[in-house]
Amino acid sequence: MAEENMTLVTEFVLIGLTHRPELKMPLFLVFLVIYLITLLGNLGLIVLIWKDPHLHTPMYLFLSGLAMADASTSSSVTPKMLINFLSKNHKISLAEFFTQFYFLGSSATTECFLLLVMAYDRYVAICNPLLYPVVMSNSLCTQFISASYLVGFLHLVIHVGLLVRLTFCRSNIIRYYYCEILQLFKLSCTDSTVNMIVLLNFSVFIQAFTFLNIIVSYIKVLFAILKKKSEKGRRKAFSTCSAHLFSVSLFYGTLFLIYVCPGSGPVEDKENMFSLLYTIIIPLLNPFIYSLRNKEVIGALRRLMKK
Repeated sequence: MAEENMTLVTEFVLIGLTHRPELKMPLFLVFLVIYLITLLGNLGLIVLIWKDPHLHTPMYLFLSGLAMADASTSSSVTPKMLINFLSKNHKISLAEFFTQFYFLGSSATTECFLLLVMAYDRYVAICNPLLYPVVMSNSLCTQFISASYLVGFLHLVIHVGLLVRLTFCRSNIIRYYYCEILQLFKLSCTDSTVNMIVLLNFSVFIQAFTFLNIIVSYIKVLFAILKKKSEKGRRKAFSTCSAHLFSVSLFYGTLFLIYVCPGSGPVEDKENMFSLLYTIIIPLLNPFIYSLRNKEVIGALRRLMKK
């Protein structure tokens, strides 16, 4: 009888980043500008790579795939956050929650594998430069990108499929600005142990598998660079890897800070702060990390502006 009298929750309330009304409009403007720059940077980079034949190479094909994943990550979170800054109604339906979780999770998974294949691309380019045109053909790169997106989409289908079986009858308050899935498990009145085990095992495996393989690739790259006799050759090899290494450090370093390092304040505050890095700041920075010191991208932009 107790279970029959339970009121099932079909809507949740996202608390957001702040309770202070005077901060909501400034934060709205800041994150609106960040979001517009993120879309302009990532989608603009995709268009630039597509338009300029000089950039139809494996490295830039991977970069366009990464830019699309970053645009998707930001777009899955930021619009709802912007709406909540202006609205007193912070409710989100169960279907909207699942949808946001799906696109955010699939984009993050896709990015893990894209960073891995980009590391492999740098490994082949530096360790086997003569074989590079044969090993890293454009068709193979397209297959790598497609496989990365496919794994991302299928990975989240498993988790959303498991979520459908849960019912919610406790508090509907989620103390985050986005749909944090572990919080949803805590609000479930159905046993979510299976969901938790599957989510954590898949996440740990994917992140550990991709990160360790990236590290192995760059260890081999480092040894190959150190063997080069020419100082100019060493500098050129380091410059081709520096942007990707910085991007990898930001992405996996943020995940490490969220899930491993303890915070001094409340857990929600710590995770909200670090989550902002990988959902909003990293997608903003990535196109500029790969473009600002890249002569080929700058040259392509100049050629496009002259037309």
